[in-house]
Amino acid sequence: MDIVILALSFLISLTLTLILYSRLIPQFKKLKMHQSISEYALKEFKEKEITPTLGGTVFVTVTTGVSLVLTKFDVFNFNYVLVLLTFIGYSLIGFLDDYKIIRDGKNDGLSPKIKLMLQLVLAIIFTWVYLNNAPGTLKVPFIDDPLNLGIFYSLLVIFMFVGSSNAVNLTDGMDGLSSGTSIIALIPFTIFALQQRQLSLAIFFFSLLGSLLGYLYFNRKPAKIYMGDCGSLALGGMFAASALVLKKELLLIVIGGVFVIETLSVFIQITSVKLFKKRIFPYTPIHYSFTIKGIREEATVKLFYAVGIVFAILGVIFG
Repeated sequence: MDIVILALSFLISLTLTLILYSRLIPQFKKLKMHQSISEYALKEFKEKEITPTLGGTVFVTVTTGVSLVLTKFDVFNFNYVLVLLTFIGYSLIGFLDDYKIIRDGKNDGLSPKIKLMLQLVLAIIFTWVYLNNAPGTLKVPFIDDPLNLGIFYSLLVIFMFVGSSNAVNLTDGMDGLSSGTSIIALIPFTIFALQQRQLSLAIFFFSLLGSLLGYLYFNRKPAKIYMGDCGSLALGGMFAASALVLKKELLLIVIGGVFVIETLSVFIQITSVKLFKKRIFPYTPIHYSFTIKGIREEATVKLFYAVGIVFAILGVIFG
């Protein structure tokens, strides 16, 4: 019976997203809900400004609705609800950012300080809720006894929420890149949920896999729609919450290796420019460096998929 429910959650979400995107993309174009050029983007990507954004609203809504129905509104399941609320909460922050970009016709969105503050507020709230309902201990791979880090565990969890949401956001720069790598990174968490017999959480993951696959169909090159911050922030927050409730906190770094590399490239570049007035990479996030070196976008995306698969396999092994 569990297999049937899991299969249904995947197939229903996939079908709904395919139908909704095919209907909504023309409407988004009519409403001129266009993707503004990212501050990190290269000149080669300027033609993408005519591509509608806010695609994340569809897979967030579908995943939420389908998972709630098939879990029979299992709102007393703490782990499932925490992941779901994180998914929705960070999506709302992204939606505010996307809406401001569309309304103003510029890529400014929310100010970095306000955006970070909202992310921190949610991170603190979810951390407080979690620590009042679950042990604040860190599970280290290959070590039986969990570690009690005290206050440092709270700081780690807050960093996970903020860091992960921003990391996926930075990866959203090429057709199919963030959606494909997110699908790959989601598979290990799905396996962990099944191993731990967390059915409601597994239903959510299967639903999200179906929704993301439907989105990827329209997001592959040439992309017909982009997820926007409402999608990328939701995915990043979801990954952090999933690692938390499944007690795979440290494995988030491994499974999300692609997102970590993207974030580190930006951090290293900014630090080097400020301290030494010198660039380490041709351009960051690092996926743009491949374009500068003459590698086609499709080839770069496939390379990142391959790297993501390696990290996902390592995550399952370590987990």
